[in-house]
Amino acid sequence: MVAEIAVTWQMWATMAIIAIAVYLYFREQFSIESISVGIIVVFLIFFHFFAPDGSDGLDSKGLLSGFAAPALIAIMALLVVGQGMYHTGALEGPIVRINSALEKQPRRTLGLVFLVAFAVSMFMNNTPVVVMFIPVLTAMALRMRRNTSHLMMPLSFICILAGMTTLIGSSTNLLVNGETGEQLSFFTQFKPGLILAAVGAVYIVIFAPILLPERKTLENELSEAGRQYIAQIAISSSHPLNGASPIAGLYPALKNVTVRMIQRGETSLLPPFEETLQPDDILIVAATRKSLRSLLSSDEQYLKSMLNIAGFHDGAYRDNSSDAIVISEAVVAPGSRMVGRSIEQIGFRRNTGCLVLGIQRRTRMIRSRMLDIRLEAGDVLLLFGYEKNMRDLRTNRDLLLLDWSTSELPDIRKSMAARLIFAGTIFTAATGLLPIEIAALTGAMGMIATGCLNIRQAIRALDMKIFLLIGAAFTMSIALKNTGGADFLAQQTVEAFMPFGNQIMIAAMFLMIALMTNIISNTATALIFAPIALSVSEQAQIDPLVMILTVIFAANCSFATPIAYQTNLLVLGPGRYKFKDFVKFGGPLVIVIWLTYSLMLPVMFDI
Repeated sequence: MVAEIAVTWQMWATMAIIAIAVYLYFREQFSIESISVGIIVVFLIFFHFFAPDGSDGLDSKGLLSGFAAPALIAIMALLVVGQGMYHTGALEGPIVRINSALEKQPRRTLGLVFLVAFAVSMFMNNTPVVVMFIPVLTAMALRMRRNTSHLMMPLSFICILAGMTTLIGSSTNLLVNGETGEQLSFFTQFKPGLILAAVGAVYIVIFAPILLPERKTLENELSEAGRQYIAQIAISSSHPLNGASPIAGLYPALKNVTVRMIQRGETSLLPPFEETLQPDDILIVAATRKSLRSLLSSDEQYLKSMLNIAGFHDGAYRDNSSDAIVISEAVVAPGSRMVGRSIEQIGFRRNTGCLVLGIQRRTRMIRSRMLDIRLEAGDVLLLFGYEKNMRDLRTNRDLLLLDWSTSELPDIRKSMAARLIFAGTIFTAATGLLPIEIAALTGAMGMIATGCLNIRQAIRALDMKIFLLIGAAFTMSIALKNTGGADFLAQQTVEAFMPFGNQIMIAAMFLMIALMTNIISNTATALIFAPIALSVSEQAQIDPLVMILTVIFAANCSFATPIAYQTNLLVLGPGRYKFKDFVKFGGPLVIVIWLTYSLMLPVMFDI
């Protein structure tokens, strides 16, 4: 017999406030940050004046305790670790190698890309993973002549499914585990999570070509378009192009880059080329900014060779290693003192602290060493340097800096350090050598200490939207639990579905959570239902682990709306999706995962 739950008006008021919060999150009339802060303030004021008699944990200290929760600390620290991986281009090398195999076996390579995205998302926050793979899949869609709308939503969903398999795969997992008393180990959910992910992946493979829209995007047209810059590549004994031989007069390793001349000592070699590249050769190339950026990010030697040509010594480069490296464009102004002079004569590096990586001139084709080109008004310079030095160019009267074109460039020379720190964080957390929050904080500190990120970049990785949303979700969860609301809802669930057996009751709760997670965020849903799940476990005499996993898997079913999870929002633009596209393709996936979990309950667990 289930004990009677004491019902108070404060409990009903708490449920009403949470219902209003859910409605506001769904409507998106106000920002998530504003709604989250508003919820916290409302609960603080309400319980200051109307706290139930004998209640604990509803004062300011209790309601704000979520901001000090180890799970939240771990999530924010993992965001910094993930940003370090992204900022150093730690995954650029594998991605470039995958792309190079695309032309030989496009379908197999596409599957390999999704497999890599899945594997990486198991062990790091999936948001930076999606950010890194969006341009890769865009380029692949262009080469395969497919629409990006067939690839972007599957990318988001695959990464979400991967997050179900390990404790740190999703912030939801960490939050529920922390809220329910740290009952999960690193791989507790791996087996059932992998089954759900496999079923979800099969659904995606079969139904993506059928249910996803055919929408062409301007990305395909723009990806290869753009200004062609004249740049130089110096070949050293350790350079990846050393010993490269041409095929049909072209060098296959230089994709989307046109070699216009090879300077070998005093001899100038013109296309079509038959020469094998040697140390001390200088290649005069024409390439778009995107192609040059890809070269700089693909191998450390490309970066070093361009820096050496520009007279940029490695020692000077390291003096400001805490500042961000950026790439930008600037136009030589009419009447500039640079007109008629070469980059070497100007002393560009010495005077500005920045490097000229390339020169673009629309009037004619240039076949000469970049450093020998005499500048003209209207020339566009592709610049490389530290963010501080680039900002100083805004006041330079000789150049018109195109601020909108400034973007950070991965410092690939720090990529190995980032990989080692990431691997160490995962290893210590997975083996239990350190608690997840300590391992994550140590990893975040390691990224800063080694220069993979500076303090400003690390702070920027701490997404305030996530921080406030999780804090508000903790506040709602604490209020619901301590007013008796969680026990009351659990009792109603047990009484409604107990006659049909535990399997039906758990399945009903899974569906309820899965629907809610697509209306508000998965983190808020998970924290609201975590205490309810424990109460159901106690009242129905079910293993609490089963109920915890139910909340985790259901809260991760963020497929049916773009607002359900941030990776869905990331792919919304590149895939040119509409709200209904997620409902059409993601809605059935929620049902598929729900049915799969419901059917495997008696097989996987003792219920």
